[in-house]
Parts: sequence; structure tokens; C-alpha cells
Amino acid sequence: MKAQIGVVGLAVMGQNLALNIARKGYIVAVYNRTSERTKNFVEQRVKGEKIVAAYDLKSFVESLERPRKIILMVKAGSPVDEMIDELLPYLQEGDLLIDAGNSHYEDTNRRLERLSKMGILFLGTGVSGGEYGALHGPSIMPGGTKEAYKLVEEIFLKIAAKTEDGPCCTYVGDYSAGHFVKMVHNGIEYAIMQAIAEVYDIMRKVLGLQPKEIGEIFKKWNEGELSSFLVEITYKIMEKIDEETGKPMVDVILDKAEQKGTGKWTVEAALDLGVPTPSLNLAVVARVLSHFKQQRMELSKLYWQKPIVKADKNLIEYLEKALSLAMFLAYSQGLWLISEASKAFNYGVNLLEILRIWKGGCIIRAKMIDFLREILKENPSNVNLLESQKTVEYLKPRIEPTLKVCQIAREAQIPTPVLNSSLDYLFSMKEANLPANLIQAQRDFFGAHTFERIDKPGIYHIEWQPLE
Repeated sequence: MKAQIGVVGLAVMGQNLALNIARKGYIVAVYNRTSERTKNFVEQRVKGEKIVAAYDLKSFVESLERPRKIILMVKAGSPVDEMIDELLPYLQEGDLLIDAGNSHYEDTNRRLERLSKMGILFLGTGVSGGEYGALHGPSIMPGGTKEAYKLVEEIFLKIAAKTEDGPCCTYVGDYSAGHFVKMVHNGIEYAIMQAIAEVYDIMRKVLGLQPKEIGEIFKKWNEGELSSFLVEITYKIMEKIDEETGKPMVDVILDKAEQKGTGKWTVEAALDLGVPTPSLNLAVVARVLSHFKQQRMELSKLYWQKPIVKADKNLIEYLEKALSLAMFLAYSQGLWLISEASKAFNYGVNLLEILRIWKGGCIIRAKMIDFLREILKENPSNVNLLESQKTVEYLKPRIEPTLKVCQIAREAQIPTPVLNSSLDYLFSMKEANLPANLIQAQRDFFGAHTFERIDKPGIYHIEWQPLE
């Protein structure tokens, strides 16, 4: 019997995805450019699963039933194009290629257009959940034609994470919708991770808590409204001890946060589409700042010592409220961006479905998502979730605690870019009169860029000073 689906690329994610599919009863063909990796995978990890190893692309493609369905688990960028070029001589009209990496959505559009002219189907598919999710059930975000999705719908639904609302997979939308949604998922992820890190920083530097104590707090929070994958792993990280030094593991890790590009792409897309995503933007900036370790160490000696701040006895409670506000507003900004992209690029995205498939498997899965879905169900056009009485009742009691947290952080000279920007986003969105009138007057003054008036329609320009 021929394999029903193939996986190209056998790094850990590719291996785990192949095993996941095989364990759901399918025959899976696998191929990796480095034959040794294929051999090691089959000998060390395959335990009775129906996995067919191929050591050249021709044999790999020939081992698949038609129409062939091939998942590419290769590094984003030129490696994807190179692998497509290598596969094309062996493919036939109606075969399907699935890019399951973190590709840029514009690359996905380009590949889809190119392959469609050859009669080859293509899906740009976001897969979230990391190595564990790939093996046990990820959140899957496929985008492209419905015709292409139908070929793998049964497999994807079976291997996806499951919640009480069904498998965490849906047809996201046309063109590059899947990769765009996954990109924004990662942008939200950046913001929530940074907000958690800021809360942790305040616990360390203001309250003087040790990782074990911080872990206990996060563990308790994870039993309540903050229950989420990222809060869960945070308390587990705090519990981990380094075997070499006996110190908490988090204390021996260098404070330089890496990134693979999806956060930056989210920021770029938001700016291009004119959607305000300050929390997502500043989470990326915070990672960039973290890389200037040597300069930060030198500057810390030049500037005054950070003052000792007397902690409010209710600070832990305030921090919990601030984190919940920041998480809510990170989702708000991300959903707004997806909605605007869907309109601009004709994706046809259903935000309620996106939230549904984010309930399990993915990195930003959280108890809060049920609440977000309630708000959106009331009014599907409320894409940033802010125009709801439920939202008002949720956010209002969290504003003052977040203000107090940010004030304490300011007094202690602790940077909190995401917590602060969350407030600024909310304050800007609820402010009837912003000072943009002055900015527009300045633009007209020096560049004759014109302005609109509040008392009558039209476009205006005035001479602000004599030209002679």
C-alpha cells in the first residue's frame, strides 16, 4: 500500500508531526535531505507506526498515493522554495504541497500563485504547539483554496488538539490566511510573554522574591482566570533547578531573548495596514533591547542606583490584575489586525473560529479565550472586543491596579513596556479628543499637508505665517 501523506524535513517538529499522523492510523512517507537523520529517526523513534522512509525525492514521491499530499517541515525562506523546486519534477497536476513552517504570508501568496499555474495545489499552514503539540495535538491554521484543504481535512482534524468545542483546526481562509493568522498568533505570544516577564521582574526587584516563591504565585494564578499555557510553563520554569550550580535554572540563563521574525513581521503588517498594536510592537522592541547586554551592563554603572521602593501590601493582587489586562488587550490588538488583513486581502477569516482553534494545542491557549468568544458572539463586528459592556466591566476594575503597578515600576526604574503600552492603548481608544489636532496643524504649517475641521466638511490649508 502507498503512503497517504508525506513529510519532508525531519527535525524534531517534522518527526513528531509524522509520528502523530501515523498514530492516527495513516501510512506516512518521510524524507530528509540528510539521509543519516532519516535513518536515525526510523531506528530510534519509530516503534511499529506505519512510516515509510525514503532516501531520495523520486522514491519519496513515488511512495505516495495520488493526489499526493506532502507536508514541508523545512526552515522558512529560501529553503522552502528550494525544496519546492526539487519536488516539482516528480509532481503531477492535482498534487498538494503544504508549507507548515512559519513562512512570511507574502511568500505564501507568491508560491500559491506560481504553483496554481502549474496545477499544483498549495496550503500555507500555521502549526502551533511546539514539539509537544506536533506529537500530541497542535493548533492547525491552514490557508489556501478550499479544494486543497478538503484533501487533508480528515487528517488535520484527527491530529489536531481537541477541546470541548472540537478539533483545533479549521479552514482559516483564502490565499495566505493561514500563515497570516499564525504570524499574528506569534505576535500576541510575544506580548503575553513580555507582560509575564515584566510581572516577574517586579516580583524579583521590588518584592525581593525568589524563583520558588514566584513559581508558587504563578501556580496559584494558573488555577484562576489567568489559566493558560504560558502561565503554566512560567511556574514550571521557576521550579527548575540547575544541576551544575544548584541555583534556580532561570537565574543562570543569560537575559538575551532571541526571535525568529514572526513578531517583527506582525509589527510590519500592523503598520502597513494602519492597525494600532502597541503591546505587540513593544514586545519586539524589548527583545531587541535585551541583546545590548554589554552596553546595558556598562550603562548600569554610569547611572544612579535604582531606588529602594516600598512595596504596596496588595502588589501581588495588583500584578495579577495588570497581567490579565495586558493579556486581554494583546488579544484585542491581534484580532483587530487579523480582521483588517482579512478585509484587505480577501481572506474571509472567521474570528470566532480562530479563537476556537486557539483554545487548545497552541502557545497562547488560555481560559480567557472562552470570555473573548462570548464578547465576539454578541457582536461579530466588535473585532477589537472593546465595544462591549462585558469588556467595560472586565477592564475598568483592572485599570487602577495596573496604574499602581506601572507607577511602582517607574519609581523602581524597572522597564514595563507592555504593561504601560496596554494602558496607553486602552486610554487612547477611549479618549474622545486626542492631541492629533496639534500634529495635523504642525504638518500643515511646515508642509501644507492640509487638515479637516470639526465644524464643517472639506479639506483645508491656511497660511500660518507670512511667506515674506
